[in-house]
Amino acid sequence: MNAAAPVAGPPAKTLIAGVGNIFLGDDGFGVEAVRRLGEHPLPDGVEVVDIGVRGVHLAYQMLDGYHTVLLVDASARGGEPGTVYLLDATTPAGTRPPDTALDGHHMTPDAVLALLDTLSAGTDGRRPERVLVVGCEPADVAEGIGLSELVDAAVDEAVGLILRLVGAAEPAPSATGPHTTERNTTPC
Repeated sequence: MNAAAPVAGPPAKTLIAGVGNIFLGDDGFGVEAVRRLGEHPLPDGVEVVDIGVRGVHLAYQMLDGYHTVLLVDASARGGEPGTVYLLDATTPAGTRPPDTALDGHHMTPDAVLALLDTLSAGTDGRRPERVLVVGCEPADVAEGIGLSELVDAAVDEAVGLILRLVGAAEPAPSATGPHTTERNTTPC
């Protein structure tokens, strides 16, 4: 009897979630990035969603059997506005203080990640094996619709980074060139 050739399993499920508030300037970075990402073909098993400010919804959706979750959001880390970051958030940095009220419309990705363990215990869902954040240093998060020029220019760089991470064909490089920091280009 001949041994059968190994059969590849289905592709790992990946969720790409755009997070942010489009009414607060550059905080809408994640929402705009996933909108532009939707213009590109993606591999099987990759799902793109505009979460916006629905943090609790995101936390529940992250427990739906995804291997990898990519959160796309404005991320103030002290760099130059428009700098794109790739951060590994697989291991939670800490937990939410127990007396902090959950506000489903004002949850940061850190708060969503802190909520995962509590939700998974109550739902039998499982935490993703890998959580990455593609962030962009904001220039202006004051009330108003629209991204600043620097952050708008960084959206295409973030889209290219995400496409590389999920193993999709990426668009041609921009004329300004990349300025991404904290790279970890290990495919999802």
